[in-house]
Order: sequence, then C-alpha cells, then structure tokens
Amino acid sequence: MFDKQQRKLKRSARLISVLSKYGFKDMLARMNTGNKQEPVSAGPDEVVSKGTVYERIRLVLEELGPTFVKLGQTFSNREDLLPPELIQELQKLQDKVDMVEMDVEEILENEFNISVKDHFLEIQKEPLATASIAQVYKAVLLDGSPVILKLKKAEVQTLIEDDLLLIKDLEKLVSAYSEIGEKLNLKQAISTFEKSLLEEVSLINEKENILHFARNFKNNKETYVPKIYEEFSNNNILCMEFIDGIKVTDKAALLAHDIDPVKVSEVGLRLFVSQILDYGFFHADPHAGNILVKKNGKIVFIDFGAVGKIQPNDKEILENLIVSFVAKNPHKIVRYLKKMAVSYEIPDERRFESDVEDILNFVHSSSLQDINVQVIINKMKDILKDNRLYMPDYFYLLFKGISLIEGVGRTINPDLDIVKSLHPYTRKIVTKKISPKNLLKTGMDRMLNFTDNVDEIPKELRSVLQKLDDNKFTISSEIKNIEKTNQLIKSSIINLILAMILGANIIATAIVFTSESGPKVGEMSLVAVLGFVFSVILVLVILLRITRK
Repeated sequence: MFDKQQRKLKRSARLISVLSKYGFKDMLARMNTGNKQEPVSAGPDEVVSKGTVYERIRLVLEELGPTFVKLGQTFSNREDLLPPELIQELQKLQDKVDMVEMDVEEILENEFNISVKDHFLEIQKEPLATASIAQVYKAVLLDGSPVILKLKKAEVQTLIEDDLLLIKDLEKLVSAYSEIGEKLNLKQAISTFEKSLLEEVSLINEKENILHFARNFKNNKETYVPKIYEEFSNNNILCMEFIDGIKVTDKAALLAHDIDPVKVSEVGLRLFVSQILDYGFFHADPHAGNILVKKNGKIVFIDFGAVGKIQPNDKEILENLIVSFVAKNPHKIVRYLKKMAVSYEIPDERRFESDVEDILNFVHSSSLQDINVQVIINKMKDILKDNRLYMPDYFYLLFKGISLIEGVGRTINPDLDIVKSLHPYTRKIVTKKISPKNLLKTGMDRMLNFTDNVDEIPKELRSVLQKLDDNKFTISSEIKNIEKTNQLIKSSIINLILAMILGANIIATAIVFTSESGPKVGEMSLVAVLGFVFSVILVLVILLRITRK
C-alpha cells in the first residue's frame, strides 16, 4: 500500500512538472476564465509553448506517456463532449513508442516453467512490431508451426494502474472546482475509459476475444481466425498462429495473387456488419493494419485487444434503427435514438426530426461517389450534440469502426456502397420479426410483463381501489363536458378490449401455425388462416374506431 502511494506521488510530481512546462501551472486557478490563448507567465524552470491551449494539451498528453495518449485518443471521437479545436488536436495524437530490450527466452521460461528448447525451434531476437503495451516477436514451434509471441512490457500494468488513479483524482478536482466536469459527465467517461484500457492491457482478455470471435464465425468460409496456443498464453504473453497474409489495402499484391480487390472490400464490409448485427460483438479498431488477406482470399482480423459489445436489448433497438434508416423514416429513427440513449435533453423535437430527415435526404439523393461515410457520421454526431443525446459507449465505437472499415474498402474499391450492403440485413431483420416464432416470443414476453406489472401494483393503489369499491372514495372537483368524457372513456375501454383480443388471437394463431395438426388449406393450417383473417378484421375495426373518433 505504501509502495503504491509512493508510485502515485512520483507520477503526480511528473504530471505537475509537465503541466508547468507547457504553461498550465495555474490551471485550476484559471479553470473558469475561458481565455484559450492568454500567455502564461513562466517561472525560472518553465518552458512556455507557443500556440493555443489545445495544442499544449496535446503536447502534455504525449509527454506523459501511453495512458494519457490513449485517454486523448479515446476522447478524440467525442464531438458531443469536447470543442472542435480540441478534437482536431487530439486526433493528431500518436504513440511515441521506443523498442525495449526483452530476453524472450528467459521470460517464457519464467512464465511457464519450461525449457524453451523443448518447445521452440527458433525465436527471433528483434521484434516484428512495438506498441505502447506490448512487443511482438516471430517464432517457430518444435513441429515447424510459425507463431507470434506478444509480450507485455515490464511494469506497463503498474504504470497504467497508477496513471488511472491519477486521472480519476484529476476528474474529481475538475468536477469539484468547475461545472465542466458535471456538464461533460466526465466521471462516467473516465470510468468507461478505465474499463476499456484495463481490458486492452490484459492479454487473457485479448485471447478470450479471439476465441469468442472464432466461435461466432466457425462456419463462415469467408474469414479465418488465427489459432491460439493456450499452453503458451497467459496475462503477460499471447502465443498465436502467424498469418502470412497480404495487407488488405495492398491492391497490387492482391491482384498478383489473383484476388479480386472489389470482392475483398465487399466481403470485409459484410463481415464487419455481421459482427455487429448477427453477434453484437465487433472489432473496435478495424484499420488497414489490423486486416490481412490470406492467399486463398479469406479475410483475417487481428489484434482483438479492443472490441465493442452490444447487449441483446440494445442490439434489437439498433436493428430497428437500421431498418428505419434504410426505410427513410426519420420519425422512427428519432424514436429509437432516444430509446438507445443513456440520457437526453432535446430542446426542440421537431428540429431534431428535421435534422435527421436532412441526413436521410443527403444519403438517398447523393450519387455513390459523393457519399462520404465520415461526413455522414460527423453530421450525426453534430445532431446528437445539439440535442444533448448521450449514447452508450459502443455507439461511438460503431461510428469509429464503420468509418475505418469504409475507408479501407474505398481504398481498393472506390465504388463500395455501405448503404447498399445493409439491405440484405434489413430484409433478414424484418423476416425474423414477423416470423411466428418471434411473434409468439414477443406475445409471451408482453403477457409476462403485463402479469408482472399487475403483481407490482403498489399497496397504496390497492387501497384506493378498495375505497372505490366501498364507496368511501370522494373527489371534489368540477368536470366540464362530462358526457363527452364518459363517451371517451367507454370508447377507450372498448378499444383496449379489442386490442387485448387481437393480441391473444395473434399468439393463438402463431401457436397453431407452428403445429402440424388439424385441417389444411394447401400447406397452411385452416385454423391459422382463419385466425389471421380474424386478426386483420380486428385491426381494421380498431383503426376505423380510432379514426372515426
């Protein structure tokens, strides 16, 4: 515990030193001044950088190291939270990574208590790649299988954990001394960042992500998932099959191996959409460096340190949102965005819907060459920001992923149509929703919810009902147009009863439809056909009653 406090104090001192260097020594005292470019008086040891406060923030993050760089990169796509000038600077952030010396053989022997010579023919001394969290080495197993070894850098876990404690302390200071923290909901954003970074730094988590992806696509012939060697994998080391593939954007190499780049772009996009809509589990960083193409044309996604996960309820809302987008229905898009949002404060509903309609008109009226997905995403982010909709974290990962995968696809196929690729999925979603099995499930769920709600009627309400039954409940008020009110109540009750009968009939029809017993009309159950006809009649009756009133 004492050692942890010492490390935290050391990082705090480093933070203060860097802030002072770039003119932020009096940052907390001046937090509410709003003066973005006022020069800061330097002390004898200070080096004041020229430029705006946003440029200096970027320089501070870069100098503080990987945790702070990743913090800036995470917030670089949050136009709903930060000003455009800061977003532009954060998008320039790059990991300045130096290679570190690693004795790979010694690390393997210590981690797994093995003799390397008994398991490996060769391990290269120089890393294939170096990142802020880990380094990657190529090796060959005793049976001749080429593999890569991803080794986490020493002390990186401790450094990240210490930095996260420091970042949370900074969030508390900002929230305590400024309205900015509360306005931007920084506590939730930092909590999300912490969870994401700790998952990324865990190589066990990355291994599980790869295995999850492999299970999802085990029967898919268009993609390939590298094999994991679990006997040489733990939280600090990941051993997996080496993929001798072509970089997805290397058009010349693809053509040299008789691989059609257009097909590659379409398959890659289709696989990414499938990750989202079929499984709710998708690669969160599908840039060109993380997608390879095997010599047989199969697509390989690599580096699963960061993934997006969509809960089943949100996945259903997302499906409805996409169907509404393809169907050009702005009213429903607004409805599903509100259902999906963590919170919202919409100042003008009509303007919100009008802004969404403008995007739909832009997409469906523009030629294929003029449609830029990044432009559409930016417009959508502006709408979310203007209407104060705070979306779940996966929503922003979706924005990022779709933008990256579309950019990769357009590099090798300028005519790639991301909107057109959604059409098969919309048909699939609609077919699933009107299937008897889904109708039955939906009906049963609603009946169970209705039953639960009845069981949860508060005691106070039951007391009111009891007083009504005993003629002991009185209301002192004057009701105008009492006759019209009574008629409205009676009409509403009748409509409600008809709707309940309709729901019950739909459930019964779905059950009969799935059974093979009873008389048939062609291949259809006669009772199911009659039930369907009765449902149509009830719908027409209800609609006529509503429109007549």
